[in-house]
Amino acid sequence: MEKPAPNNYSIEELIRRRWSPRAFSDQPVEAEKLRSLFEAARWAPSSFNEQPWSFILTTKDRPEAHAQMLSCLMEKNQQWARRAPVLMASVAKLNFEKNGRPNRHALHDVGLAMGTMLLEATARGLVVHQMAGFSVDKVRAAFGVPEGFEPVAVVAIGYPADPEVLPEAFREQEVGPRRRKPINEFVFEGGWGKPSPIVSEARP
Repeated sequence: MEKPAPNNYSIEELIRRRWSPRAFSDQPVEAEKLRSLFEAARWAPSSFNEQPWSFILTTKDRPEAHAQMLSCLMEKNQQWARRAPVLMASVAKLNFEKNGRPNRHALHDVGLAMGTMLLEATARGLVVHQMAGFSVDKVRAAFGVPEGFEPVAVVAIGYPADPEVLPEAFREQEVGPRRRKPINEFVFEGGWGKPSPIVSEARP
């Protein structure tokens, strides 16, 4: 199922096509494609080129690890994410390698790495759904994440499927319209809360 963004202004087609479905096929994701996703993440920008991201990968090829990652999710997310052939956790290194001081941009940079991965996934016919609904402590304990590193999200990756594969409670949300704030609500100029003339005077 495709669900392109109803954009008001011109954007790249990959950005229009990217979205976060819950309906996953049970088709495995090829190792070659997964390597390309991580290569895309590798080339994301980061503060001082620290590259503070790591990823804990689990696939249904190793069902025990996959089930372990699934168990870290909140129960509502488990209901649909169990179909995804790939589950992984993104992790941020919280301190700079060069001096050990806190890196306040670490979570931002992990987000940038995920952003490049999302576009690569879309280009390769894959879909990705990032989840905040998980237990940080369970991921830390289950996969031995050391101090100084913070699990950021659990991520489902796979091929899209028809919404009919979802539990009924999720189907309506899956096919419903996509919504975003208009850009004049978050682009300011001249002071906080003052929409920039570039966006406030523009008309779609």
